[in-house]
Amino acid sequence: MSGVARNVGNHCSVVSCYSHVAFFSNVSLNVHRAVGSPLVMDPNSICRKAKRLAGKQAELCQTQPEIVNEVAKGARLGVRECQYQFRYRRWNCTTDFSKFNPFFLVLCASDIRETAFVYAITAAGVTHAVTQACSMGDLLQCGCEATRNRAPPRPPSSSSGGDGVKWEWGGCGDDVEFGYEKSKQFMDAKRRRGKSDIRTLVDLHNNEAGRLAVKLYMRTECKCHGLSGSCTLRTCWKKMPHFREVGDRLLERFNGASKVMGGNDGKTLIPVGQNIKPPDKQDLIYSDESPDFCLANRKTGSLGTRGRMCNSTAMDISGCDLLCCERGYREETVVFEENCLCRFHWCCVVQCKKCLVRKELSLCH
Repeated sequence: MSGVARNVGNHCSVVSCYSHVAFFSNVSLNVHRAVGSPLVMDPNSICRKAKRLAGKQAELCQTQPEIVNEVAKGARLGVRECQYQFRYRRWNCTTDFSKFNPFFLVLCASDIRETAFVYAITAAGVTHAVTQACSMGDLLQCGCEATRNRAPPRPPSSSSGGDGVKWEWGGCGDDVEFGYEKSKQFMDAKRRRGKSDIRTLVDLHNNEAGRLAVKLYMRTECKCHGLSGSCTLRTCWKKMPHFREVGDRLLERFNGASKVMGGNDGKTLIPVGQNIKPPDKQDLIYSDESPDFCLANRKTGSLGTRGRMCNSTAMDISGCDLLCCERGYREETVVFEENCLCRFHWCCVVQCKKCLVRKELSLCH
């Protein structure tokens, strides 16, 4: 256990690793536990136990604990989206700890594609959650987006409503710049102050890719105003993309992630391979190859796929051949109880009966 803790301490700081898996626990890495579902990330616990917090992060903990609370929500949002996007893969973004579990800590200390996605999706989740809290009026430090100096919106060519339609910014646009800055402030922890190393550069790049997956894909929403359904004035505002869209976009970046190595100056990243374009700011990057995740392996952080549900008829990554790594699978019948024959009674109760449902499951050997 101590060997694992030392390894993690060398490569994955309290802030960068724990904040990206949506909960903080004892910084000695001796006790890890999740209470209920989703995982608990208490801002008071973060600020009290994460003694290595410094600079802007420590200031945020001391002066704006309500923002730390939104950071926690955003990290949980990111983990849930990670679990959705990877639900059919050999590594399914497992972060469920009932006791000390070194597997995820070893994975976190690795610089592989899966870790790149975790960093990106949680940085995106924090951006999204903080920005949404601003729009909902849950934070005193921010509100709706300021649009005074912004150029008027361009009407869509297909639905301009004629030359006489006036356009203006209004409503409550999402202040994504505030969420972006708070995510950057809290998630971009400098593990080695004054030094540059490939792991730091890769992590910071993937954090930024996650934030940009929110910031660069704002959409314009509009509402028509006028007598008798006419559209003499159209009020528009900016809204964030739905977080599922963010997850889908980052999964595409995961599938096309670029392998890199550090440059001699310690400040640049070089793509590995011939005729490979340098990754842009939205691409995910990694420097180590992923394990196959077929079998449990403490050294690589793999939990294996034994006992995982698979689809015996599918030919994709959810199929039993691929998910079970050609080890085969067994069929198992389970019976569970669920609500059925539900009826709505005025007013306002829904009453259901309980039905026993039999389901055939395919489980990996």
